[in-house]
Amino acid sequence: MRSPSEIKRMIEGRLKSYLSRDKTGIRREVLRLFVRIKSMTIAELAAELEHQFTVSFHAIASMVGIIASRIGILRATRNTDGVNSYELKEKYIDLVVRIVGVN
Repeated sequence: MRSPSEIKRMIEGRLKSYLSRDKTGIRREVLRLFVRIKSMTIAELAAELEHQFTVSFHAIASMVGIIASRIGILRATRNTDGVNSYELKEKYIDLVVRIVGVN
């Protein structure tokens, strides 16, 4: 079984690799929004990102899905309407802030 520090190093490596392929800066901005706003739905996130980027709902949903499942730093909760809301897991906030910075 892996120790918490090993897991955190693994996640840090995955996150850095994911962000290294970020040509437009949208991935970094998604993570910054999660740090600043805490909990968001895909629709709310897409509305925020439309101010700076040309994005589609499906592209944002795909990005959030990768961050949640492959990297493992987001928690999903479903509200009474059946809409998922996503937030950064507490134990990874400092890691994300250190890697992407927050303006």
